[in-house]
Amino acid sequence: MASIRTLSSALGCAVSGIAVGEETSGADLQAVEAALDEHCVVVLPGQTLTPQGFVSFARRFGRPEPHVIDQYHHPAAADILILSNQQHAGRNIGLLDGGSYFHSDYAYLDVPSRCTMLYAIQITQEGVGTTFANLRAAYDDLPAATKARIDPLVCRHHYGNRDDLDETSRTVASVLSDDQKKKMSWVRHPLVRKHPRTGRKALYAVSGSSFGIEGMDDKEGVALLDDLKRHATQPQYLHRYDYQVGDVVIWDNCSLLHAAPLTDMTKPRTLWRITVKDKGPTL
Repeated sequence: MASIRTLSSALGCAVSGIAVGEETSGADLQAVEAALDEHCVVVLPGQTLTPQGFVSFARRFGRPEPHVIDQYHHPAAADILILSNQQHAGRNIGLLDGGSYFHSDYAYLDVPSRCTMLYAIQITQEGVGTTFANLRAAYDDLPAATKARIDPLVCRHHYGNRDDLDETSRTVASVLSDDQKKKMSWVRHPLVRKHPRTGRKALYAVSGSSFGIEGMDDKEGVALLDDLKRHATQPQYLHRYDYQVGDVVIWDNCSLLHAAPLTDMTKPRTLWRITVKDKGPTL
């Protein structure tokens, strides 16, 4: 029987007693989805997965979409993006620094991500994990006048990190090839999103890929986004989860921002990532 342990007052829970894979029962899947809706981050510890088993589990949540950075797709399953600081024959086997700034996965696509799943393969550095920010709680705490102002607004999104556009920096968005850049275009999302399953409102992707707000000049729009980002990343909305080998971690991209750590090349770290799409566009 599954048991749930809350990780922090801000967000997150660990669910034990569930085996992730092709044979995960319908009841167990419902328990995980309910926990994700309530806590925004779910940790399923102690898993042993093949690439096929991981992909089969992810497909129970929706349609996975391979990342645009296709050189680091898993050779046995393109839906899996390898995140790693390890090398083979002098070449990186995975993406080195993936999103070390606050962002929401696939917010730069017309159909964004429902959730992201990470499976921890190799972790040797303690005290370094993904930091999550609860945009649902941050929205709930805004004054009524601010909510009324921002509820109807629409943001312009593009692949990138609006706070760092220097492609030589480690905190820039993962650099794309020229061919990969051609696949990216401008998209529109509401600044405040209703969750497609629960209907609860949250700020959406106010950091990372949001570069402006329709009806405002760029300076005014970015200033508002920066104000909301500062609000949403206050300590009371944050929780950092430090991965353990065998963890499967799932998070709700509609309700959260997250920031990955910068990797230490002397500390081996390898994870598999699958990103599952929402059912359709946000507008």
